[in-house]
Amino acid sequence: MTEQLRMMAVHAHPDDESSKGAATMAKYVSEGVDVLVATCTGGERGDILNPKLQGDPYIEAHIHEVRKKEMDEAREILGVKQEWLGFVDSGLPEGDPLPPLPEGCFALQDVEAAAEPLVKLIRSFKPQVITTYDENGGYPHPDHIMTHKISMVAFEAAGDPTKYPDAGEPYQPLKLYYNQGFNRPRTVALHEALLERGMESPYGEWLERWKSFERAERTLTTYIPCADYFEIRDKALIAHATQIDPDGGWFRVPMEIQKEVWPTEEYELAKSLVDTSLPEDDLFAGIRNN
Repeated sequence: MTEQLRMMAVHAHPDDESSKGAATMAKYVSEGVDVLVATCTGGERGDILNPKLQGDPYIEAHIHEVRKKEMDEAREILGVKQEWLGFVDSGLPEGDPLPPLPEGCFALQDVEAAAEPLVKLIRSFKPQVITTYDENGGYPHPDHIMTHKISMVAFEAAGDPTKYPDAGEPYQPLKLYYNQGFNRPRTVALHEALLERGMESPYGEWLERWKSFERAERTLTTYIPCADYFEIRDKALIAHATQIDPDGGWFRVPMEIQKEVWPTEEYELAKSLVDTSLPEDDLFAGIRNN
């Protein structure tokens, strides 16, 4: 295939692109693939999760601007392009019963209307491959679930000349994937590898929590070998300083163990308009050389 390969990763908030599929994106960028991150919200309602920055009055008053600068830095590290879809963060409701979502937030938008800016971006960027979240959002954050919903509508509508006539010339992407990097086989493998080496595992509580509720196993169809880009992934993640504690659980598994035990990032092929054989080791399988 002589045409430029293009990939779009649709994410809910700034930092999601660095915690889900970042090494994959960095790998494809290094191979000359054009990669665009579509960020649905500005992360305005995200908590300051890095204890070193909690209580900073400037950050608390300017969280939207701070997270935008963090996204700019992460984008440069990954070598990707990035566009904002312009929706307002819904926040993660807590309590029993859960409080109502804030008026005007992303998760309360009409799905068909909210898909239009994504359709417009797909038609202008023309990605053959799109990655997004599954119907559970990866985890049940309302913005992640809404990201899934608009991604599915946009994938189907982008190539339909009868849909969204004001959003540009129709263009049909060929494959759509769900990010499945936080999967049980990976978590178990890393957990056991650490225990075998006499080291403490950060995953014990995760695995216990998974036992306590029904968590359907996802079908992992695609394993992208990208261990050489794990350091870039981590550097991009640390750039989101309000969200990530560099001394926290994200970084407790030594890099050499990660690379040896689980050197891939995983995806679930949700839609494909091309023939491919599973399992895959390339998101562009069935597209290259066609």
